[in-house]
Amino acid sequence: MGASTSAEPRVSAEQQEAEAVAGSTGALPMLQKAFSKLANPDTNTVPLETLQQCFSFARSYSGSNVPDSFPVLLDHLGSSLVDQFFVPDKGGISWVEFVRGYNKCCSRVSASVSLNMLIRVFVAISESANVPMHLEFESGDADCKINGHLLPDHVFLLLSVCWVMSWGFRNSKGEGNLSLPDLNHLVLSVITSCAGVEGGLNVWECDISTLEVQLPAGKFVTWVMSTVPCLPDCLRQYFHARLQMAASAAVELASLSSSSVEDISSTAVRDYILTQGRAWAISITQRSAVNEEISRAFISNGGGMDDNLVYRSSYHGRGLGRFWSRVEGYKGPLLILIAGGSGDPKEENSTNRKWIIGALTDQCFENKDIFYGNSGCLYSIGPVFHAFPPTGKEKNFVYSHLHPTGKVYQPRPKPVGVAFGGTLGNERIFIDEDFAKVTVRHHAIDKTYQSGSLLPDQGFLPVEGLISEIEVWGLGGEVAKEVQNSYKKREELFTEQRRKVDLKTFANWEDSPEKMMMDMMSDPNAVRREDR
Repeated sequence: MGASTSAEPRVSAEQQEAEAVAGSTGALPMLQKAFSKLANPDTNTVPLETLQQCFSFARSYSGSNVPDSFPVLLDHLGSSLVDQFFVPDKGGISWVEFVRGYNKCCSRVSASVSLNMLIRVFVAISESANVPMHLEFESGDADCKINGHLLPDHVFLLLSVCWVMSWGFRNSKGEGNLSLPDLNHLVLSVITSCAGVEGGLNVWECDISTLEVQLPAGKFVTWVMSTVPCLPDCLRQYFHARLQMAASAAVELASLSSSSVEDISSTAVRDYILTQGRAWAISITQRSAVNEEISRAFISNGGGMDDNLVYRSSYHGRGLGRFWSRVEGYKGPLLILIAGGSGDPKEENSTNRKWIIGALTDQCFENKDIFYGNSGCLYSIGPVFHAFPPTGKEKNFVYSHLHPTGKVYQPRPKPVGVAFGGTLGNERIFIDEDFAKVTVRHHAIDKTYQSGSLLPDQGFLPVEGLISEIEVWGLGGEVAKEVQNSYKKREELFTEQRRKVDLKTFANWEDSPEKMMMDMMSDPNAVRREDR
């Protein structure tokens, strides 16, 4: 074999190792383009200011529902990312350090390491913005223990930064308006999971900004891993998207400045149950194609929300029949949301408390008198967010049963309605056929979904609530829509064919139904052969 010539440049072992790691993720060509766009041709290094501008999220802010410190945090996002992941040389960031910085953030690591990196970045941003934090890392290791505590305001700021990175990843071209959604349901989830509030916590009338409860860092890490395991992915996705945008030939660095982008506004008031904040909370609980579909339709300014709406009781009418006409034939994941309230508003001593629960199914609805399904997840969405994935013990995921078509006597008729979890007669969630009432039972009767209260202060007794709205969102993409449209067209064709009467069949008197009725009336006791 021929030996390499002396004219070929020698590649160091450090560069080979860094490029091998980046190549395993498929990002090496993109990094080469980004480096060539950002690097100074004289020094062959990327200036720190240029790289900070690449990762910055410089946008002006207007709104009243966000703390004053939030815009300051965004101002330090780019510099903190560069300081956290890149080691500069004298002239800037060399190619080897450029690739190494990408590998630190975006290479395949465990979930705990990804979360550790996210919290480190947030602490670095907070320190740069002079926002005091009470978190300490035991060492510089990527998976070291985190000590200290967070306050509810800190959790809100951390989730807001993650939302901005998710939005930036989905809107890498800078299109659309960025509105910070309502994230109180997630903050209340952290508070109820990580802290014991003396005298209890009224989640319906709680002002998060006034709470001074301490949330231990260890419990917060546990909450993220168990409730929103995809939250650390926001950092990796944003990091990759900004470098990919820099590598694009159609994007100039000027497009990354604040002069070319829209303002941050307060959350737009939507009529849907599924707001952007609730959709994002559901998306970061799923590591499947559902995550991608929710993010595509709802995170990017909510532009695709109407296309994914399959059923809404206020639009399409209440009742199981109207519901069935909309969901039948949709072979893909469906998200069902129920907005209701418990308590009798007519009673003076009773409080009508509003809440939102939901269920995510991975299969289409079927008219059966038994439970079915292979996977799913229950959600407590408002006022507190919690997720209840499957346990793997039973498969009573979905129950959807309509009235039998024939009038057949049933000694023990099966319940008519829609249900999730539990058993027949003891469903964890049961919606009646009129879509007027929903019954929520204690998790002890359900072995399909994980335990936990779907409603705050639920107790052991069943809770019956009045339904104000039901929404069904399709998360199967364009393929599921096309399949459902084909199914509906086929059903319409069959219905039209059944309506047509073949007159030739009744042309002969001997075969006519009138002749048959006359014979039966003249001699009803006559023995006749039964046609089968």
